[in-house]
Amino acid sequence: MVSERAELIWYGDDAPWYDHGPEHPLRPARVILTRELIKAYGILDGRRVAETVARDATDEEIGLVHGERFMDATKRAGHGEPGPWGEFGYGPGDNPIFPNMHEAAARVAGASLAAAEAILTRRAEHAFNPAGGLHHAMPERASGFCVYDDPAVAIAWMLAHGAERIAYVDVDVHHGDGVQTIFYREPRVLTISLHQSGRTLFPGTGDIEELGAGDAKGTKVNVPLPPHTGDDAWLRAFEEIVPPLVASWKPTVLVTQLGCDTHHSDPLAMLELTTNAYRRTASLLHDLAHGAAGGRWVATGGGGYQWARVVPRAWTIYFAEMAGVEVPDHIPEAWMEIAEREAGSAVPETLSEPPLPTSGRNEAVNEVVAAVKHTIWPYHGL
Repeated sequence: MVSERAELIWYGDDAPWYDHGPEHPLRPARVILTRELIKAYGILDGRRVAETVARDATDEEIGLVHGERFMDATKRAGHGEPGPWGEFGYGPGDNPIFPNMHEAAARVAGASLAAAEAILTRRAEHAFNPAGGLHHAMPERASGFCVYDDPAVAIAWMLAHGAERIAYVDVDVHHGDGVQTIFYREPRVLTISLHQSGRTLFPGTGDIEELGAGDAKGTKVNVPLPPHTGDDAWLRAFEEIVPPLVASWKPTVLVTQLGCDTHHSDPLAMLELTTNAYRRTASLLHDLAHGAAGGRWVATGGGGYQWARVVPRAWTIYFAEMAGVEVPDHIPEAWMEIAEREAGSAVPETLSEPPLPTSGRNEAVNEVVAAVKHTIWPYHGL
């Protein structure tokens, strides 16, 4: 494997953490443990691998996709002011108000902007912000644990700074509804989301018929998969849909949201992938970045609620692929000690996992793939 110029964008120690509280499933520890595992493997020691500390996104940059009223409400709510914050998606449940909410969300968005800057300036070929991937946030409302939609902010920024076309591939178990909504009428942005069907999972959207509007019709692609879809069926759907579309699109930059809540042990969803599928997906995305986007690849994290046992392994697999670094399957013992101390329980000893028995969803997934091709292919001459 040839080493490439890759950057890990670190959230930094000089900003408040994006932290909904100790009872919330989205744990900042998963980002910290991911970085620690990447370091334990020595990936950052590579000659062509670097770590960059994120900056804060400015109001002007966030305003590329979010409204001023929403940003003002986010600032005031996070500073403890009373107000009608439920109007903006804040309150008990998915999006509880937490201190310095705007500042933390601006740092997440700034980290994705740092990744975008690294790619457009050719400082790096590939850049990864594991703290990012908050793909549910809407222009005027928080949603699904997401305050500001950092993938959308990065995409809008790149379009404003010379990128002609963007391909956004979202492999989170939940539909990337915020990114799709923000660019629903934008013909320069191809979005592809593979997710558990919205008929059985939040946010309830992501049907094949959601195609985009106006000149962008046919550029919004959804692959809604049935519960219990496993590695083989999921990978077949990915390979039959994503590479042909992205290759045909010829994007300036490939942007990916790498949620790993598709894992069979994730407590918030019902797909049945193993980390073996992530390794294959990482390789496929890497090939696409070079084959279709001139090597330009911006990646973010995303969902994943097995925060110690799965998320760090999954995202280390992805970043090792981005960096062109082969790592041993056995996880360094020093990291396992850190993770087990943090989690209070044992963590897996290897990046890979035993394959699961087939889940019997092959026929249903084949039907979804056929329907996507029937609906979308004509728009792309495929």
